[in-house]
Amino acid sequence: MVVGYRTYLELIEPFLTHQEVVATGMKGEVKRCQAAIDRARAGARVALVSSGDAGIYGMAGLVLEICAARELKVGPPEGAGEVDLQLEVIPGVPALAAGAALLGAPLMHDFAAISLSDLLTPWETIQKRVDLAAQGDLVIVLYNPKSKKRDWQLAAVRDLLLKVKDPVTPVGIVSRAMREGQEVVVTTLAEMLNHPVDMQTVVIIGNSQTFAYGPYMITPRGYLNKYIL
Repeated sequence: MVVGYRTYLELIEPFLTHQEVVATGMKGEVKRCQAAIDRARAGARVALVSSGDAGIYGMAGLVLEICAARELKVGPPEGAGEVDLQLEVIPGVPALAAGAALLGAPLMHDFAAISLSDLLTPWETIQKRVDLAAQGDLVIVLYNPKSKKRDWQLAAVRDLLLKVKDPVTPVGIVSRAMREGQEVVVTTLAEMLNHPVDMQTVVIIGNSQTFAYGPYMITPRGYLNKYIL
């Protein structure tokens, strides 16, 4: 059995054969996780599909939260002891890693990943996280930068960052990384709002040392300054 968000299941449709498929839409996360858990407890072998990596803004956390709330005993497939549910979290390629690869090397030093979706997190908390990351001179990766109903948050973050960062700070914008319709843009903090973004976009904002080199972004780790220059 395969369970997942409808859009993600469409991406893996060529790999599906005889499996029963359960698809849910946006905001159906709890429903599909509960369905996956219930069917697994009934004896089915279930794959719950997330985009990117299941443990990074994916469904692994919600599954474990539900199991904890139900006080279910959970363990890995190869584990010893009796459990209510065997669970294996399979690592994937998160959008920040795929996007960084397409941009060159923007995440070679410390960074923070922050989602701009305020559906589950108060906007004041998101603002505080962005502000502190900027003050710490971290590279900042923005997930969920814009949707049809959330169309102002990215501009608000850009304005906040301009109080701390140089307007020419390099910014990488990657949409649908490694998938059909992929788009990659290297721009600046001042100009970033001139490029389209959506829920399938990650925005990588450099630190004070990040520089653009042709179509690439590079955030130095410090090797050349320490050992060569």
